[in-house]
Amino acid sequence: MSKKSVSEAAVKRPWCMITDMDQYLFGEGTHYEIYKKLGAHPTEYNGEQGVYFAVWAPHAKGVRVVGEFNCWGNDGYPMKRLDPLGIYEVFIPGLREGSMYKYLIETESGDYLYKADPFASYAEKRPGTASRVADISQFIWHDERWMEKRKTWNSAEEALSIYEVHPGSWKRHPHEEDEDGFYNYRELAEELTAYVKDMGYTHVELMGIAEHPFDGSWGYQVTGYFAPTSRYGTPEDFQYMMDYFHKHGIGVILDWVPAHFPKDAHGLANFDGQPLFEHPDSRKGEHPDWGTKIFNYEKSEVRNFLIANALFWLNEYHVDGLRVDAVASMLYLDYGKQDGQWVPNKYGGKENLEAIWFFKHLNSLIRGRNDGAMIIAEESTAWPGVTKDVKDDGLGFTFKWNMGWMNDFLEYMKLDPYFRKDNHNKMTFAMSYACSENYILVLSHDEVVHLKCSMINKMPGYMDDKFANLKAGYAFMFGHSGKKLLFMGNEFAQLQEWSEERELDWFLLKEERHQGMQNFVKALLHMYKKYRCLYELDDSWDGFQWINADDCYRSIFSFVRYSKSKRKSLLFVVNFTPMERPDYRVGVPKKKKYKLILDSDAKEFGGKGRKRPEVYEAKKGDCDNQKYYVEYPLGAYGIAVFEF
Repeated sequence: MSKKSVSEAAVKRPWCMITDMDQYLFGEGTHYEIYKKLGAHPTEYNGEQGVYFAVWAPHAKGVRVVGEFNCWGNDGYPMKRLDPLGIYEVFIPGLREGSMYKYLIETESGDYLYKADPFASYAEKRPGTASRVADISQFIWHDERWMEKRKTWNSAEEALSIYEVHPGSWKRHPHEEDEDGFYNYRELAEELTAYVKDMGYTHVELMGIAEHPFDGSWGYQVTGYFAPTSRYGTPEDFQYMMDYFHKHGIGVILDWVPAHFPKDAHGLANFDGQPLFEHPDSRKGEHPDWGTKIFNYEKSEVRNFLIANALFWLNEYHVDGLRVDAVASMLYLDYGKQDGQWVPNKYGGKENLEAIWFFKHLNSLIRGRNDGAMIIAEESTAWPGVTKDVKDDGLGFTFKWNMGWMNDFLEYMKLDPYFRKDNHNKMTFAMSYACSENYILVLSHDEVVHLKCSMINKMPGYMDDKFANLKAGYAFMFGHSGKKLLFMGNEFAQLQEWSEERELDWFLLKEERHQGMQNFVKALLHMYKKYRCLYELDDSWDGFQWINADDCYRSIFSFVRYSKSKRKSLLFVVNFTPMERPDYRVGVPKKKKYKLILDSDAKEFGGKGRKRPEVYEAKKGDCDNQKYYVEYPLGAYGIAVFEF
């Protein structure tokens, strides 16, 4: 194979090669498609087919491309330095897709580093750490209808029920068939789509898609920001999965990690022998608790890397939304740090001004696309205006995970029912701030790991009580203002804590209680999609009315959800104690007929299946500060939802 370099031929440079304008925009932090220039790109040059490589390594004394094609020897293909940014480039004729490669970087101190390509589209399957040449531009998409429809989507007023999935542990093949047992992307597409559609979710949120070396990180310590993990197949397989989801009406959200990255030798850390992607001051550039590096948001090229990466997933893989991990760790300079481990901003405060600016820049771009793409903050503090528009001095996210609701909810649900009367406000407090942001109510993977117990085993009492408690909790969640997210396994009451090392315990569905739980969650999901009142006015008090928020001694909550048109409103009544209330009365706002559409006592949900009237006539009389009331025999841990 000839080692002809780019500079040896005075011919027209292919589209993918770096220009002066590319360098200028990258230096300014505004080259939103820099991934089309940096990285490895199959192309034709000087009449020969091959691959063009470009890498940003300004502190390097020299860079070579090494790989299978030269038996990983140090005599790889020398790259030409382009100033002023210190980008290195080379065209290697004869190289093909699938070839494994790394950059051999000679540092200023004379050391040699073997680095994976930060912009690689594909990576070797772990434990290998090489990059692979891939052309992701050839896939033919068939999701035009979905993408066009998404442009008209008003996220705040649409149904959004998310199934959070770790692909490697949702389902697995028997180990004798495959070393890991992972389903590949194409298998996942078909099985996961069928399950999600049957259950009634609108979206899946996929964990751990960007390439990462360690399974136990769940994908939150990324080394390949532009590469779908090879654990489950090729980039084309991933495109197939995205296309398949969309053709069947399912949206896809990916976890995205711009907060930190690992110190693995082949990754971004000290990439060219010096801090490049991370801040050089360890007080700004390292998370002491996590053992990871923090991106340097002060550097325009680093901000460009992250912004281009977010847009890459939206553009090249048609992703519908990004859930941004660990936002609080980016916003606060002192996050997870002791005195002396952090540096105040120029005003003496703990706010990370550069990270704030980064979010405003990124979210302005995503909102400005007007194509229905979402960006969701996993933000665990009371930072104001997370979902407020940037021009109104907000951060500009589409949604925020409601971590406050989740913590209060779980603390309440863990209590013995006897003590719930003294903690009633844990279930009502979230409505006092529900309109301050666009929220998603979450019961995510973080709540069922690290000895926190599975959802069902957080519940008090004997096993029947646990199931009844959890159904009551889910009913309250689906009635409450805010979009919804459930982690896989929560829907059928997985008994074990989740582990990335094994598939979910699907065999539990052979047992009546677990099947009843899955049926109940399925009914909630389909009810949620059917009734606009459950999602259309999530950010307004026009969509929610407490009937009785103060019935602490009986631990019963009753409320109404409204749509804009006020048609097909729903009344929720949820009893959080094992006490039956055969003569229960609930106040209602209208003298109407109230149709029972969800009854937790139904046989299909594991209840006793007692016969109850389907329609209840409102009677005149003061009750719960309403002029009318409905009488209904409310069972132990009883749940009743009425349409009117």
